[in-house]
Amino acid sequence: MATNTMLEPMTVKQIASRLVELCRQGNYEQAQQELFSNDAESIEPEKAKAGGWDTHVKGMDKIKEKAVRWQHMVETFHGGSVSDPIVAGNFIAVGMMMDVTIKGMPRNKMEEICLYEVKDGKIVKEEFFF
Repeated sequence: MATNTMLEPMTVKQIASRLVELCRQGNYEQAQQELFSNDAESIEPEKAKAGGWDTHVKGMDKIKEKAVRWQHMVETFHGGSVSDPIVAGNFIAVGMMMDVTIKGMPRNKMEEICLYEVKDGKIVKEEFFF
């Protein structure tokens, strides 16, 4: 009997569950490695430019650089939360809250909606609204 050695791509619902699971554990880098396409793009709101933030990057190398930059900006991570995902077609929406102290700034609870687009079993775009 022949077996299928090709793994089926994850469904959008499976990706959503795994994304939320890893984010709740604080394993954002693992989520990117497992779930993102190599040419994924990341989009921040235009107002993020005021903080010197890149509002649009493409490719996992650039997304990882952005994550490292964020980590260097955070003085203290006090906690956070990740909502259950909402799945509609090829899109996943997740609410996230981070209680952080950014270097040189007062403690702040940051809330955002994170929207992810999935194609061919991988996240191809993330966009943040805050």
